[in-house]
Amino acid sequence: MKEGVVKAIIADDEELARRILREYLEKEPGIEIVAECVNGFEAVKAAGEWKPDVLFLDVQMPKLDGFEVLELIESDVAVVFVTAFDQYAMRAFDAAAVDYLLKPFGVDRFRAALEKVKRQLGEIRPASLPSELKNAVRPKGEYLERIVVKDGAKVHVIPSSKLDYAEAQDDYVGLRSEGRTWLKQQTIASLETAIDPKRFVRVHRSYLVNIDRITRIEPNTKDTWLAVLVDGSRIPVSRGGYSRFSALIGG
Repeated sequence: MKEGVVKAIIADDEELARRILREYLEKEPGIEIVAECVNGFEAVKAAGEWKPDVLFLDVQMPKLDGFEVLELIESDVAVVFVTAFDQYAMRAFDAAAVDYLLKPFGVDRFRAALEKVKRQLGEIRPASLPSELKNAVRPKGEYLERIVVKDGAKVHVIPSSKLDYAEAQDDYVGLRSEGRTWLKQQTIASLETAIDPKRFVRVHRSYLVNIDRITRIEPNTKDTWLAVLVDGSRIPVSRGGYSRFSALIGG
């Protein structure tokens, strides 16, 4: 942050909402609007280029929603969610955002959020990973249809149906799809709760596998097996994992 200047990005697909935020921000001393974005891809790109201090982030946007944007940007950005839908879990918002603005909002509510941002700049520490936040607000019975991953300046969108398996790697998961592997900061446990349990099975403490990719399971040791996938990958299967797989396919 430049001395005395707070860099702000506005990300909202509604022109009226962007205009209101712009008008409010331009009246505040020490604020510089460095970018305005109309979709999630633009927001991720702008955040990477400008390194803003604060991001006013709409929840429902084209291409990537606000939660997916949050998964792909640096965690030290202060985020203020902007939404028209109060049915979202505000307690979950508070876990990763400095504040939220419920549309329509007035200047007093905006200034209260901005003051909270200024007080917390330099001390932003999300209480949970954005992927876990998204799990918290996802309606019960709905599962991820896609997974977003940032690779340098690029954003990759992996359809769940094309995910071969996920492997736990410390605080990350390795996501294997179409012959490539991407690393994403997420626990395998949170991914397991977010993805369709009828299509994915935890065959081992470190592996979550798409059952459509399994060609066969063969013995390995007395109490372990190996799942052989379509691409030739050989995934360890524990006793518990074998039981879960058998129950899932009705074996």
